[in-house]
Amino acid sequence: MAYYRQVGEVPHKRHTQFRQPDGSLYAEELMGVEGFSSDASLLYHRHIPTAIVSSEAYDGPMFERRPNHPLKPRHLKTHKLDGAATTKDPVLGRQHLLANGDVRISYAVSDQPSPLYRNAIGDECVYIESGEGVVETVFGSLEVSQGDYVVIPTSTTHRWVPRGELRMLAIEATGHIGPPRRYLSGKGQFLEHSPYCERDLRGPAEPFSGDGTDVEVLVQHRGAGPSTLWTRYVYAHHPFDVVGWDGCLYPYVFSIHDFEPITGRLHQPPPVHQTFEGPNFVVCSFVPRLFDYHPDGIPAPYNHANVDSDEVIFYTGGDFMSRKGAGIEQGSISLHPSGFTHGPQPGSVEASIGKAATDELAVMVDTFRPLDLLDPALACEDTSYAWTWAGRSIDPDADSTTG
Repeated sequence: MAYYRQVGEVPHKRHTQFRQPDGSLYAEELMGVEGFSSDASLLYHRHIPTAIVSSEAYDGPMFERRPNHPLKPRHLKTHKLDGAATTKDPVLGRQHLLANGDVRISYAVSDQPSPLYRNAIGDECVYIESGEGVVETVFGSLEVSQGDYVVIPTSTTHRWVPRGELRMLAIEATGHIGPPRRYLSGKGQFLEHSPYCERDLRGPAEPFSGDGTDVEVLVQHRGAGPSTLWTRYVYAHHPFDVVGWDGCLYPYVFSIHDFEPITGRLHQPPPVHQTFEGPNFVVCSFVPRLFDYHPDGIPAPYNHANVDSDEVIFYTGGDFMSRKGAGIEQGSISLHPSGFTHGPQPGSVEASIGKAATDELAVMVDTFRPLDLLDPALACEDTSYAWTWAGRSIDPDADSTTG
């Protein structure tokens, strides 16, 4: 995020003496990505941020992955997973649904604070389906509520604190997530054709302090090959001891309600809805908007085969006209894989003609490598979905849908 912020106290020059009231030096920490050649921030701690007193293996949430074989479209009813997690916190309670080597998509229903947590594999983009809470981070705190995307950079120590029930979709990258490059100038400013800009982003406004010694932090990190490992550190001092920071790397919030839709005389393709990009995937936002204004235009999308991508849509509000009759509901996720030609449900095209606008709200993730299915996805699958275009309601292969 090439958008500079300064929060709290920082010295006039970087890498210079910055002393505490007792005369001791604050501990300067550079947090940066891509080997000192991209975005970074400098944080100033009361104690050295490297002081750990314990490191041990930890059994984090893991689920078996299976290929989408035989290949078919899927419909996941995430609200059927209510109560499936052994813990109801927003990190350890995530039900992993879909994954490949670039990204993992999970769903969580939580009403308890998470542990202090750090994802050392990649950035996280978390969408809030409903509820509200606070994300406490080493950079400061962020208030979050329905419709917010929360982008948390790799290795940011943070904690989720729900206020009541919090429902969220977590998109975990193997790498970094940010605005599409075509929305930005060569120096990183949002351009005029971008559907959102710097004014729409909410970052930490002041340092957030945490006290205590011997503080546990769970770290998710890479293992050999595709494996994911967890380690539990115990720090000598609380990581939230930052008095100030500045730079261009920090967590931020963007509300889907601030996404300004791009419309046209004829039906616009999905890239106009793009909100973020990650390694080999994109995130798009479908929001209320006016339909096409050509007199013979057809608002419903045409049948299409995305030959290079798997398409995931999380239905999170409003009326998604192209899926009427398919059992799609609040919290549904559809997976339309590469190799399957997909499109509106029967009757949706004709029914869309003459409509002036839509009030749909959905988050789409297009991946450029195939997605595997994980155990919770199979547990909440509507196995009749693949046959809805043909008017069938029963899946004759319901007991053998994965190879």
